[in-house]
Amino acid sequence: MSGTASNGCKAVLESYDMKTVSSAGITRTAAPALMQHTRRVLLLVCILLTCLAPDVAAQQEAGFDHFQTGFPLEGAHSTAQCTSCHLQGIFEGTPVACAACHGQTSRMGGDKFPASHVKVLPLCEECHTNQFWKPLARMNHDAVIGSCFSCHDGATATGKSSSHIQSGSACEDCHTTSTWSLASFDHAGVTPGTCFSCHNGATATGKTANHIQSGSVCDDCHTTSAWIPAVFDHSNVTGSCSSCHNGTTATGKTPNHIQSGSVCDDCHTTSAWIPAVFDHSSVTGSCSSCHNGTAATGKSSSHIQTTSACEDCHGTTAWSPVLRVDHAAVLGTCFSCHNGTTATGKTANHIQSGSVCDDCHTTSAWIPAVFDHSSVTGSCSSCHNGTAATGKSSSHIQTTSACEDCHGTTAWSPVLRVDHAAVLGTCFSCHNGTTATGKTPNHIQSGSVCDDCHTTSAWIPAVFDHSGVAPGTCTTCHNGSTATGKTANHIITTAQCDACHTTIAWLPASFDHSLVTGSCSSCHNGTTATGKPAGHFVTGLQCDECHTTSLWLPVDYRHTSPLYPGDHRGNPVCTACHQANSEQVVWSAPAYAPDCAACHANDFKPGSHKKYVNPDTFYSVSELRDCSGSCHTYTDSSLTNISRSRPGPEHRVTSSDF
Repeated sequence: MSGTASNGCKAVLESYDMKTVSSAGITRTAAPALMQHTRRVLLLVCILLTCLAPDVAAQQEAGFDHFQTGFPLEGAHSTAQCTSCHLQGIFEGTPVACAACHGQTSRMGGDKFPASHVKVLPLCEECHTNQFWKPLARMNHDAVIGSCFSCHDGATATGKSSSHIQSGSACEDCHTTSTWSLASFDHAGVTPGTCFSCHNGATATGKTANHIQSGSVCDDCHTTSAWIPAVFDHSNVTGSCSSCHNGTTATGKTPNHIQSGSVCDDCHTTSAWIPAVFDHSSVTGSCSSCHNGTAATGKSSSHIQTTSACEDCHGTTAWSPVLRVDHAAVLGTCFSCHNGTTATGKTANHIQSGSVCDDCHTTSAWIPAVFDHSSVTGSCSSCHNGTAATGKSSSHIQTTSACEDCHGTTAWSPVLRVDHAAVLGTCFSCHNGTTATGKTPNHIQSGSVCDDCHTTSAWIPAVFDHSGVAPGTCTTCHNGSTATGKTANHIITTAQCDACHTTIAWLPASFDHSLVTGSCSSCHNGTTATGKPAGHFVTGLQCDECHTTSLWLPVDYRHTSPLYPGDHRGNPVCTACHQANSEQVVWSAPAYAPDCAACHANDFKPGSHKKYVNPDTFYSVSELRDCSGSCHTYTDSSLTNISRSRPGPEHRVTSSDF
């Protein structure tokens, strides 16, 4: 019973006692029975009035001007019960931010925003009013935390229409929060080679009526900045050359062009008109019918005396060098050409002889020459020293002067054998694929130092030297066919071998986690690599939720549960809350979860939390279960007058002690 109501009843009863006796003329000795009955009736009326006292008080409070608090009661707030915001009769320190009452974890009486609400900042008023939640007063995209597509997926909010161009899900690449239309198109999200899916003349500008015949891959020639200028790619042209190069659409044949058909690419390329490669395959006449000095270039004044059959010596690719010399077409003697000026003559160290070359040589080659070595008693180099007789040419491989180690007396070439002991140069100076056998097409990628792996006895077996292999190309050999590849139980990775292994041995390996494509536990399972120890925290999370690839410790885990009160300044160990060493938190006082008292109920000291005086009464744990709230001390049990204000927060997770 409130103080006001009880005092009123007492006054009524006392007044009645005096008035009734005096007005009725009843003596004090005769009145007790009647007065006792009447007092019982009035007492019952007072009890009923006392039960109705809260409503009367509420009507009295209705006259209170809430505007004076700085938070006027407007809209839906005007009909809210006082106790839905002022918990436990505490008025001061009541939060005024929307999210403080309407948040999912708030103990206030307001409606809570649903779990399906879009991810936003705790600023309800950016979209809602205090009249009602729906419909929205406006949509302020600045308060949204997630990506556009997290709402605009066609379910939560309007998504891409069925006629939308092919693109990714980053709406903001093209659109703004003001309107869908007038989009600034970002081609970066468009898959290369798919321009025509939009630029088809319907969705977006397509090829004009006078566009050259071509495929539908616009970006072969055009860029996303502008249609013109275009870098022309002839590989996409479907028509013939002359369909464009007709002198109107594009440059055609000049007036002095040789007589030819309209197939430009028989001679020209798409890179440039000149130089042109003439296609002689369509020529039916003899060379001299064109190469007569008038229609086309003919023999120069310094040309040797020959017939007019150009093709006997020259090819259709170029005049010089000649492919061969057909001596049958030569009209003069050998020396008329081989005089050292027109053609190769006798060298300075040629053996003494006349000018009739064909006494020893043939028209096929200078060598072999008909020479009888059987009468020679000295070594080869005594004659073949470049003075008495032909010696090693400038292109000869570097060797000693023992000609007979490799050559025979019949001919210089082919050699009978190669004595590598007499070779002074490097292997590759001969084994280059021209002078001698070089690396085969399927040879592993390597340098040119053959003897790093091979010997002069045979190509195989070879002792492999990895120093000649280009970095990052291990799998060209270590593919399981050419050389040992990854084993069946190898970790999942697309990296090259040398990202972890060395050329000395497979193990030990220097592991680079950035190259792994699988999850941590696919390796760190206690078999393939170090796994969780016996006393590890029981969890199904992947290793990298807490650990880094540099070190297992220290652990860096960020709590994401909405029940987590925040990082405690006191830095308690994990098992202080996770007493079972698992993700499940075992509350020491579960009745108070998720408030502070769920863990700190035993820390509560009633003597420090007086509720009111006269008589001294103390708050219970349940009343102050949220330790960060306020706890005022009142003058009496009516909790109307505060004798000591303690607005809070008294206890904070950011404090180093309780």
